Amino acid sequence: MARIYTRWGDEGNTSLLFGGRVSKADARCEACGCVDEAVAALGLARSLVEELRLQDIIKAFQRELFVVGAELATDPSNYSKLVENFSVVTQDMVDHIETLIDEMIEESNMPHAFIIPGASKGSAALDVARTVIRRTERRVVDLKEQDLLNNSYIISYLNRLADLVFVMARYEDRKLPLDIVTG
Repeated sequence: MARIYTRWGDEGNTSLLFGGRVSKADARCEACGCVDEAVAALGLARSLVEELRLQDIIKAFQRELFVVGAELATDPSNYSKLVENFSVVTQDMVDHIETLIDEMIEESNMPHAFIIPGASKGSAALDVARTVIRRTERRVVDLKEQDLLNNSYIISYLNRLADLVFVMARYEDRKLPLDIVTG
């Protein structure tokens, strides 16, 4: 097995995709780290939700978040190389999330009160994942404000994904009494 450590980051720097090194404190590293946390939080949620449909949906979005991470880890000067070789976030991806949201709302009785997370293990984990995705979104907005964001669809994607994860948590709990969901 290959070594897991390279020692290349021991001085506090890391490599971007397609070249270039930046400080691990760089805003791009922070955004990529948040994406990584979102993937992990969704993994926890996937392991805890009972709805098989949600497990499949979550896994698909975990994979898509790797696309987001790759985009964020690419310097604007090398973005064309990424586009030539890999997928990027598109409006179609955002539209797909909206379709899922609409379908799940149609199949759920959405509470008309504040939600108290924790009605079930699965929905609680989804609510944690949602907050991580929202933090990721804020970090990506920071990249945009620093002219380091190559693709503005990423913000829409993360915004919509957080909405979807909220709806998925309610979908997971849709059979529970509302007083348990709203506290």
